Amino acid sequence: MSELHTAPVPRRNLELVLLLLALSVGAAAFFLVGSSSDSDDSKDFFVQTGILAGLALLMHIMLRIFAKYADPVILPITVALNSLGLAMIHRIDLAKTTSQSMRQLLWTAIAVIIAAIVLWAIRDHRMLRRFTYIALLASIILLLLPMIPGFGVTINGARIWVRLGAFSMQPGELAKITLSIFFAGYLSSNRDLILMAGRKIGPLQLPRLRDMAPMVVAWVLSIGVLVVQRDLGSSILFFGLFIVMIYVATARISWVLIGLLMVAAGGVFAATTMSHVTRRIDVWLNAFDPEIYQARGGSMQIVEGLFGMADGGLFGTGLGEGSPYRVPLANSDMIIASFGEELGLIGLTAIILLYMLLISRGLRAALGSRDTFGKLLAAGLSFTLGLQCIVIIGGVSRLIPLTGLATPFMAAGGSSLLANWIIISLLLMISHNSRRPMTGGVGPTDEIATPGATTPKAVKNV
Repeated sequence: MSELHTAPVPRRNLELVLLLLALSVGAAAFFLVGSSSDSDDSKDFFVQTGILAGLALLMHIMLRIFAKYADPVILPITVALNSLGLAMIHRIDLAKTTSQSMRQLLWTAIAVIIAAIVLWAIRDHRMLRRFTYIALLASIILLLLPMIPGFGVTINGARIWVRLGAFSMQPGELAKITLSIFFAGYLSSNRDLILMAGRKIGPLQLPRLRDMAPMVVAWVLSIGVLVVQRDLGSSILFFGLFIVMIYVATARISWVLIGLLMVAAGGVFAATTMSHVTRRIDVWLNAFDPEIYQARGGSMQIVEGLFGMADGGLFGTGLGEGSPYRVPLANSDMIIASFGEELGLIGLTAIILLYMLLISRGLRAALGSRDTFGKLLAAGLSFTLGLQCIVIIGGVSRLIPLTGLATPFMAAGGSSLLANWIIISLLLMISHNSRRPMTGGVGPTDEIATPGATTPKAVKNV
């Protein structure tokens, strides 16, 4: 029996159906929040639902035109998470008489429009490989911006913000994208050199010292962010990103072990010499100590979040029926605790499963990519979303110390929302290029040459 070869099929109609379902979930959440309040916010309901539907339709049309073979599940999941986040932020607004939800809606519009522009302007992810070292320079600039006097500001003890008039943002959120591009470009161009035999100790094949230079740079960069900017979350994210990408590129466990040793060394140094890290660990280990609970910057936020999730139980108190506003930063750092209280364990599990499905579709795009750069870039971008979820959910549930990373697409904050929507745009682009039919000329498997780089061989293990 001969093997049947079927041409790739665009799944945009399926995507449209899933988008309608995602928008329905968000609209239902917003309606439940409004119905539990005494105020008449029917106007807000139609405005928010209508704008979000228009933005989702914009991305859908862009995909039909420029990336019709893209994964049909990524966009609907992202819209569902974004809309649920908007509903919860609005719910906190009603309790605290603030207007953060409208600001978040504005950032959502900006983020989706920029994501659509990225999709239109780039179209082929392989062209990004030309900007490998430009991406590294951009990463350094973005990370150093908050340190400029009069430009950078310190908020909640971390100097990771820049402010220009009434506008403020976290440049480090964009740095995770530029670092992913640099790591993918460097590793795809120099993989053969990195894989050259080094010293062998037992079953481990250690790399040569000269090939460890990028890892050392990444380690110093992450420790520098921790020391200078007092940002534990970004430090973990940047170094973890490099470790995962170099393991995907080389499939050598020795790199992971070396990376873990460097993380352990940096962690011990930070815990013993940096007061803000020591305080976070103390808050984590002794959260229920009355002195730590009542101290400024103590454990009150974590403990109140835990009690809120416990009050939600299995089924939750219902959207608008709980008291998540009692937790500091309930609409940003602790938004997972807010959902845990009002949606319960079942609702929170559903949200986590949405994240798992989104990350798995990104990894599927990486596996399907026909070029090494695309594989590494999609894997790195998917990992940034996954690690953010692990770190923030682990911190809220007190499995690990709480850090300052934002819950992707749900937490209030324009910088994180913008960066994550750009990540989604790049993942959609890579999935389109991995599934589209082979064409004449420059095919999907061809590499776009980088000046001064060695063209890598075909890689089967990434």
